Parts: sequence; C-alpha cells; structure tokens
Amino acid sequence: MYSVSRYLSIDAVESPTVTVDGDLVFLINTTGTPQVWTLDSPNAWPDRLTTHDERISFVSASPTRPEVVFGMDEGGDERDQLYRYDLTDGTKTRLTDVPEAIHLWGGWSPDGDRVAFAANRDDPGTFDVYVQGRDETDATLVHEGDGGFLSVEAWGEPGIVLSKANASFDQNLSFFDPETGDHRKLTDDAEASYADVQFGPGGDLYCATNRGIDTSYVGRIDLNDGTHTVVEEGGEWNAEQLALHRETGRVVWSRNVDGYSELSAGRLTGDGDAIESLPDPEIPEGVVSEVAFAPDGERCTLSLSRSDNPKSAYVFDPETGAAERWTDSGTLGIPRDTFSEPEIVRYDSFDGRAIPASWTLPPDASPGETPVIVDIHGGPEHQRRPWFYPMKQYYLRRGYAVFEPNVRGSSGYGKAYTRLDDVEKRMDSVRDIAAAVGWLHEREAVDSDRVVAYGRSYGGFMVLAAITEYPELWAAAVDFVGIANFVTFLENTGNWRRSHREREYGSLTDDRALLEVISPIHDVDRISCPLFIQHGANDPRVPVGEAERIAEEVCQQGVPVETCIFEDEGHHTTSRENLIAQFERIISFMDKHA
Repeated sequence: MYSVSRYLSIDAVESPTVTVDGDLVFLINTTGTPQVWTLDSPNAWPDRLTTHDERISFVSASPTRPEVVFGMDEGGDERDQLYRYDLTDGTKTRLTDVPEAIHLWGGWSPDGDRVAFAANRDDPGTFDVYVQGRDETDATLVHEGDGGFLSVEAWGEPGIVLSKANASFDQNLSFFDPETGDHRKLTDDAEASYADVQFGPGGDLYCATNRGIDTSYVGRIDLNDGTHTVVEEGGEWNAEQLALHRETGRVVWSRNVDGYSELSAGRLTGDGDAIESLPDPEIPEGVVSEVAFAPDGERCTLSLSRSDNPKSAYVFDPETGAAERWTDSGTLGIPRDTFSEPEIVRYDSFDGRAIPASWTLPPDASPGETPVIVDIHGGPEHQRRPWFYPMKQYYLRRGYAVFEPNVRGSSGYGKAYTRLDDVEKRMDSVRDIAAAVGWLHEREAVDSDRVVAYGRSYGGFMVLAAITEYPELWAAAVDFVGIANFVTFLENTGNWRRSHREREYGSLTDDRALLEVISPIHDVDRISCPLFIQHGANDPRVPVGEAERIAEEVCQQGVPVETCIFEDEGHHTTSRENLIAQFERIISFMDKHA
C-alpha cells in the first residue's frame, strides 16, 4: 500500500500557455506549491522559473513579447498581487503592491504594451478596473464599479469587455473603451451565464452562454446592438471551454457530456454566424480545461485530466487535429492500472428525479463489508467530473468505495437543474444525499453501517446538514471549510461576494428566518457521528469562525470532534506539506470511526 504522501506528491499541470517564441509555460506543483515552469519541446526537461513558498495562481503569456504575467497571494488569502516575468533574462517585476486588495487578472492589450485587471483597492466590496503599462509600477483607474464582483473578460482592438456577476449563474456584459472612457451595457437583464468571452475576426464577441435556453451554446454578440446569435448548439449538453483566434477565425470548444469532454475544432464562416468543421483534436477521453491558442493561432494548448491520469498539458494543430502530450510528470511509480475509473449512474431521489453520480468500487470489494465515502462537491454550481483525484485513488486502494453525487443545484446538466436548490429549495439537495445513501444500501458490496459524509466548502455545509437532518445514516463525517450558519457566513464573507451569494442562498434582509432554519449550527444536538473539521485561518470565503463554532458546539454534545486548522492557509489547502498532514489525520480518523 502506497502512502498518503506518495499519492499527494503526484504532480499536476495548470495554466498551460504558449509564448510568442513557441515555448510552453505552465504551473506545476513539483516543489510543493504551484510554480512557473517552461519547456521548449514535448516531454523535454522543463526549466523552473520561480522559487516562491507561496502558491502561484495563474500565468498568462504576452501576445507580442517573450514574457508572462503571474499572480501570487500570501497564506491562501486570495489577495493576488501581479508580477511580470521576462523570459529572456529572468527579470521579475512586481506590477502591484497593494497587499490588502484582491487583483483579478484580466488580460493583455492586443499590442502587449498594457495589462488590465480588476481590484477592490478603494472599497473591499467594490471592484474597479485598472490599466497598467507592462513596465510601469503604478496602475491607472479607468472605470469605477458600482459594487460587487466585476471582472475583465477580454481586451481586443475595439476595447475591453467587463462582466458583472449578479449571481454565480447570472452575469451581465458591458463594453468599455479605455481610451475614451465610453461604457455601455451589452446584455439585458435576462438571467444568463457568459463564459470564455473573446473578440472574433469582425470585432464582435463570442462566448459560451445559456441565454434564452437551458444548456450553453457557442454564441455571438453583436458589439453594436447586443444581438445574440447561436453559432454552435450544445444540444442536450453544455458547450464550454471555448477558445477563438481572432486573426484566423479558428475556434475550439467542447461539450460536457456527463462530465466527459467532447472536443471539437473548426473555423468561423465569413459572416461569423457558423463554424466549418475541422478534424477533431486527437485527445484521449477525459476532462479538458484551459483551452487557449498560441499567439499565431497555429497551435492550441489545453489541460487534460482523467481518473487514471494526472492533469497534463497537450498541444495540437487546430487544422489537422494532430496532438502531442507535452508534459507527463508521472505517477511516482504507482502503476497506472491501479487507478480506477468511475461508473456513471443515476439514482431516484425523493421526488422521482434522477440524480447523476459517479460510483467507484475498490478492487476486490467483499459483499457487505465495503465502507463508502459519499463525497459531495462544493459550489453549489459545480460538477464532480472524472478528473484525477489522488486521495480518491488512495481511498479506493485502502478499501473504501467512493460515491460522488451531482445533486440538484450542480452545473453540467442545464440551467433548470442548477436552479433546483435555490433559497427555499435548499434542503431538497440534502434530501438527494439521503436518497443516495438509500441507493448505496441496495448495493451488494456496501456495509450500510460504514458510510461517511465528506465534502468541502458548500459541500461542507451539505455534510453538516446531512448529519443533522439524517443522523442515523452516518458512521462519520468530514467537513472541509464548510458553512455552519448561513447568517454568520453571509455577514462575514467577503463584501464583494455577499450580494451574488444571497441570490442563491437567500438574503439577510428578506430570508433571514429561512437561513436560520436551514443552518446546521442550530441542530447540533442531532449530530451523533464523530466529526472531523478542516479549515484555513485566512479563508476569505467561508470565515474560520464557521469551523470554530460548529466544533465547539458539537464537542459540548459529547460527540468526538477533531479539528485541523492551518494558520497559513485559506479556503484551499495549497501547501503539499499541509495537505499530507491533513489527509494523514483524516484517513486515521475514518479508519477509526467508519
């Protein structure tokens, strides 16, 4: 049996981007935190460019020069500062030095002379837009936001496109000209999501959107009058991961088919209202993310992950589909054939609705003796997909089955499904968890007395809700950075997040009574199973007080509680050292109680 540290030391590649010189720049966590690396040919030995103890959150290559911009926070506080790195001589220039503010990367200007980003420098609850020269140390405020979450989506020859989030599932786009200050709304207030917004050859916008229908499609937005045109339908599945090269009109996108990615390539027609098909990229089956064109449009890069393969970078020719895997960091000697692929299943919930889920049994599972981890994703607008999860593979080898439900409220199955857990319907998603356990009890291999509730962030709330609403179902529970009290969560979360989270959870003004009723903190006397709680002291999303309060109150009930709070982490545990310590404690906890 391989150790926890062995599994957690398997490297994953993030943010692959191709430079003007044709090199691949990417993030990889070989040293224990994600850092910037580069290589000039497939599977060559990469060069490490940064040596920070803190994690780097993204890297973006200039469209015109051999340089990149990257972002880095401190202690997981998500207050990214931006840095420019010259790839010719290794010079690093700090672009921003306002550590109390969050800097959300926007993009390079088309000529590569400037960058744009959003930041909450003047008011923690308001993001404004800034433009800064690549060799300047001060940014210029060019557009003041009106409160809440505002981001820079794209910068093309006509100007900058901004996105204002009304909720996680609802945004509006606007156009801003940084030269004249002209600002105008591009979308109406119809509920819709807009992702991967980019300028096309004619100056109009292209994006993945679900405006007007249930599933996302590749759409075009007229920059003058905001008219929406369907360019490529997603069908019953969502279109996503759209990448477009403005000069050549080449386009790549995928469909999310039950969590797996179906990748396609094409070229925009002359009027830009349709896509002529090109050969499909020769990419293995899995989950595709971070699709992007090289500056010249001759190559496209992406990340690919699958249950038996850690996330790696691929580069392919959009005209022929020919692809090469550029990074393969290996599996530290753990045989790949020991990694298990899930079965995609559906189970009926309390109202007859079919809930999608991933079900994975460990090797040689014995009838009636197999413990199960019910792993509930966060979000809620998220989807558990067949990525490579090192700890999932570890749990399977240790004899645990893993059940991953995409309960109502999950993304990936259309807009209507995503909205099924909003406000007064919140507890319906918890009922989906109870139905999942009922389904598990019917599996021959499962020991129904050894089922563990397990989840992070919103999934942590689901864990706490499940063990208060259905205490008889659980042998143990593991809550990562979960919400224990919706009232205190909304009062103490980042100001910029509150309004768009209230659209989904309910508002402190109008729905306070409901928020109190559904908060697990008020039903701790019903918890009977041992509880493990993990959190980061610097968490700006779900403040650490949520963990401290639930731990204290459950402990007062005489129920075993273990806490793991890192002073140098935030909403995500990013240090490999901390991850190993955290999961070694969790597996010991589950082995003892499940």
